[in-house]
Amino acid sequence: MNAGSPDQVLAALDALEVLNSWPVHTAAAAVVCPQGVIATHGPADHVFGLASVTKPLAALAVLVAVEEEAVALDDPADEDLIPGATVRHLLAHASGLAPERMMRAAGPGERRIYSNVGIELVGRLVEAATEMKFAEYLREAVLQPLRMTATKLDGSPARDGQSCVNDLAGFAVELLQPGRVVHASTLAEARTVQYPGIRGVLPGFGPKDPNDWGLGFEIRSQKSPHWTGTRNSPQTFGHFGQSGTMLWVDPVAQLGLVALSDEPFGPWAAHAWPALSDAVLTVG
Repeated sequence: MNAGSPDQVLAALDALEVLNSWPVHTAAAAVVCPQGVIATHGPADHVFGLASVTKPLAALAVLVAVEEEAVALDDPADEDLIPGATVRHLLAHASGLAPERMMRAAGPGERRIYSNVGIELVGRLVEAATEMKFAEYLREAVLQPLRMTATKLDGSPARDGQSCVNDLAGFAVELLQPGRVVHASTLAEARTVQYPGIRGVLPGFGPKDPNDWGLGFEIRSQKSPHWTGTRNSPQTFGHFGQSGTMLWVDPVAQLGLVALSDEPFGPWAAHAWPALSDAVLTVG
């Protein structure tokens, strides 16, 4: 049974019809609210490569490890390579690590440098603390409780996840109404801007000042242009992936959107995603 009123379901289904016009081979999407899935469109069980939409999944697993006191957000990241940087810096892309190489490019908290290797380093820290492979920890901490049976991680926690709309819809519901995986207070911190006021480059959308980020989640704030819609509140948080995937949750609207495709991110997505987001936010 769909969550939401009959009018919300019809409005969501109507908004999602635009996927039929996207220049992709396969696409699927879901609109969710705190009570569950309002509507889906397309093959919701089709498995897509997530690219950087993997990062929110990995971040939630790290936050479980924080709640279990296996790691702490203020634990050092790597004192030899990036002295003063912490797990919190890594999750917020503020550690100073370069994007794709284990090398120092800035001091901690100086710039928002979007770093895949930083997320990978967090994964290794969790592995060392829990004596489990990160993929297995992710499965036990996040995927099993949320019944994300089609989701797996085979490689980097920054970009090598695979999932489907059905699974990620459940993940988005947890972000709107936490409790099955993490406490509401933990998620509240994760969606709060970390190291406010620092500038950086938002991949695909250029320099942003400030370039706000939470713990593993990008925060919309006042960024323009942006991959979410003009109707999205500044508190909207989520992520998109270069494989043509995106997920956001708007805590003000109490709605979330998952949209997955097999066409890599490009101008088509920079236009289509905000338009879809604005249409979804009329669901109410």
